Amino acid sequence: MAMTAIILVRHGTTEWSASGKHTSITDVALNAEGAREARQIGALLAHKPFDAIFTSPLRRAHDTAILAGYPHAQTDTDLSEWYYGVYEGQTSADIHQTDPDWNIFRCGGPHGETPQQVTDRCDHLLAGWAQRGYERILCFSHGHLLRALATRWIEQAIVLGAYLDLDPGSISHLGWRHHERVLRLWNYAPCHKLTA
Repeated sequence: MAMTAIILVRHGTTEWSASGKHTSITDVALNAEGAREARQIGALLAHKPFDAIFTSPLRRAHDTAILAGYPHAQTDTDLSEWYYGVYEGQTSADIHQTDPDWNIFRCGGPHGETPQQVTDRCDHLLAGWAQRGYERILCFSHGHLLRALATRWIEQAIVLGAYLDLDPGSISHLGWRHHERVLRLWNYAPCHKLTA
């Protein structure tokens, strides 16, 4: 059977994500807003069937899964956030003061992961899920990794991820339209108000 749906959940808000700090290996916790977002996601996904449920091992994603009602989600290190290297904990504004053209999807993280390494990681995830015969998958992960995963689902270079915004506490749906892989839903954040 082919995968018919992959539901992506970006973890809830943390103090670092609220301030715009790039967070990969630093294991920060959800803040109160993030915990509320996780519970809202759980209410939205309740009673939906999944063949497999996965989470990044990092606390903010794993705790989002637990609060959403999926305490037994399997951890998978391939769902960990893109490693930012020396840019860990910095904001884009900080980085652009010394490297104005930097974009993680084009440049990677200095002394961290390259775009090719993240491409390979995403392709490994998708191939593994397909090989196991999963049809409906739910996974809890991180902003840049999920943006990269979405681009690989639609068989594009991950540089396209630079143009896909993804908020904390959001849900996205990778699926099909006729015989084409598509982004059926993107960046739906039940807790967030629309902004201009």
